[in-house]
Amino acid sequence: MSEQATATPIAPADQTKAEAPRARSESDGKPRWAGLTRGQLAGLAAVVLVAQTPFFVYLLRGEAAVTAQVPFADDFERGEIGPHYFATGGHWRIENGVLHSPGSKNNPLWLQAQLPGDVAVEFDVRSEANEGDIKCEIFGNGRDHASGYVIVFGGWSNSTSVLARLDEHGRDRKENKGIKVTKGKTYRMKLQRKGTLLQWYSDGALMMEWDDAAPLRGSGHDRFGFSSWEADLYFDNLKVTPL
Repeated sequence: MSEQATATPIAPADQTKAEAPRARSESDGKPRWAGLTRGQLAGLAAVVLVAQTPFFVYLLRGEAAVTAQVPFADDFERGEIGPHYFATGGHWRIENGVLHSPGSKNNPLWLQAQLPGDVAVEFDVRSEANEGDIKCEIFGNGRDHASGYVIVFGGWSNSTSVLARLDEHGRDRKENKGIKVTKGKTYRMKLQRKGTLLQWYSDGALMMEWDDAAPLRGSGHDRFGFSSWEADLYFDNLKVTPL
């Protein structure tokens, strides 16, 4: 009998090469920080705590202070702004019996009085800028810009006036491009709310209104503030009346 030829099997190329060792990862059961020393872990924890401090301060700061009562009136015939107002910046000051904002960059001057749900807020205001840009806020929280309704008269280079809720750039804002601010003219402004209807008047004429199905009211939405962006604004003769 003849001998049968036998073939030597050849292993696939990928089985003849030794596998490279895998890098250790989180899938091996150890988190990335497992190799840190106790001192390094303490440092990392400190960094995280510092980064989160503003958030914790925001949560724990409580309601804005109350130093005035409604009804309230102010003619600013004094040298200092006094204890009934609060601002986080903006260089607000009184000059010749008028409240002056030399461009507060959306840092309102908040009246430290709790507004009732139905109220009228009136004041005089003039802009000494061609850009107009008269601003105020109502039913905010007494600390933060755009925490309530924002009124902008002649904003965006005197091109647009708006009544906004929580965001002056929001898609749901009411706007009017046909009304302008005249430089140097004093306007008598009035913001009034009865029930769900918020109305904004200037010199007795209705500018805009918002019938809000979910009105901002109560704690966190009970303050009024003067405001501005970059324009020099002058405010006077504030009057707050419950309705």
